Amino acid sequence: YVMKILHFFSLFCLTTFTAFAQEKVANEAIISQMKVDAKENLLDKWYPLVIDKEDGGYYSEITYDFQVGEKHDKMIVTQARHIWTNSVAAEFFPDKQNYLNYAAHGFEFLRDVMWDAKYGGFHNLVTKEGKPIAKKGEEKTAYGNSFAMYGLAAYYRVSGNKEALDLAKKTFYWLEEHSHDPKNKGYFQSLNLDGSPILRDSSFDSTSDVGYKDQNSSIHLLEAFTELYKVWPDKLVAERLEELLLLIRDTIVSERYYMNLFFEADWTPVSFNEETKEIIKKHYYLDHVSFGHDVEIAYLMLEASEILERKDIEKTLLKGKMMVDHALENGWDPEFGGFYDGGYYFGEDKSLTIVNSDKNWWSQAEGLNTLLIMQHYFPNDSHHYGIYFNQLWEYVNTFFMDDRFGGWYEWGQDNKPETKDDLKGHIWKANYHNFRALINCLKNLEK
Repeated sequence: YVMKILHFFSLFCLTTFTAFAQEKVANEAIISQMKVDAKENLLDKWYPLVIDKEDGGYYSEITYDFQVGEKHDKMIVTQARHIWTNSVAAEFFPDKQNYLNYAAHGFEFLRDVMWDAKYGGFHNLVTKEGKPIAKKGEEKTAYGNSFAMYGLAAYYRVSGNKEALDLAKKTFYWLEEHSHDPKNKGYFQSLNLDGSPILRDSSFDSTSDVGYKDQNSSIHLLEAFTELYKVWPDKLVAERLEELLLLIRDTIVSERYYMNLFFEADWTPVSFNEETKEIIKKHYYLDHVSFGHDVEIAYLMLEASEILERKDIEKTLLKGKMMVDHALENGWDPEFGGFYDGGYYFGEDKSLTIVNSDKNWWSQAEGLNTLLIMQHYFPNDSHHYGIYFNQLWEYVNTFFMDDRFGGWYEWGQDNKPETKDDLKGHIWKANYHNFRALINCLKNLEK
């Protein structure tokens, strides 16, 4: 009997060790590939190619074969994301000084050109030479200024350039004065040139998002305040970070575990659910289930909870888990893998309908990061996050990574092969989502 027990125990140990060894080998293979994809197939393709030595900042348009394009209006979001990417690259890769130089180049453009010396705050969009482009309702945004803080805080962390931290602080206080809503909490997204919030009235087109509060600026302000708090643990920053965390977790996230997208000033969701399908389709941008944002915020909420050392971090983690589960159950392609762009609950339907089956690059990148986090916290969960992670990694390698010229396509080639020669870069696409995902996955896998 004792011999049987010992035999069983030895088999159990051998099986467990074999499984562990196999997982370790698999992880090492992914780590090795991710390092190549982050450095050679991403960073080396973008830098120093996008450095605009003539007018400052970074070029916006990059062709499918990584050549500098023709249209180079510069948006604060993309410019700041390049600063953040280079700052993090300086922490992670040996050629630190090169990346610091690339980040400093972008910082100087933000400081000298994109900051509004008269009214404060960052212009949302400028010409290649730096002249502000006055687009009604979008002269300045909370979203754009959030990424400025995000990039500046990261750059200060690795460079020690106090001027960058001072500008990040100035941006925070500018948002506090102009964008923050002391009555209903959160931030107004659309701002006039002087910083005053744009409030909606009957003259606005029903499809316009100008004047609404929204989840997108909220989650990226959360992200920016988290980054800022790491280098400037200020009491007011902590208060606003906590305010946003609770607002997102307990108000913006619906009872069905997805985020509503746009809101009235009092956080009443903008919904067209009771309208006809034709009207719902017309207003898709304002009202749908965005699986990519839902998996992304699961990570950002957890990151904010950790930096604040909140005692209810388990509640936040579980809310994020339910959002990831909802995305996997409703927005995952069972044939090829990957997250669809969007779905909708029509009327009283209990089941969700996929209304946009395209797959964008940033949702898959955020999915890689969040699935690995969920696997870490819930290794024995019935959703098998590790299996989904491996499937998504295979899908990204097959349908997003360009084996001809490097970099990532904007759309999954399983569904949109006609986009194979579309731009690799424009004002809404650079390398921030995929680089961040690869770096975060590498850190987690190496643990």
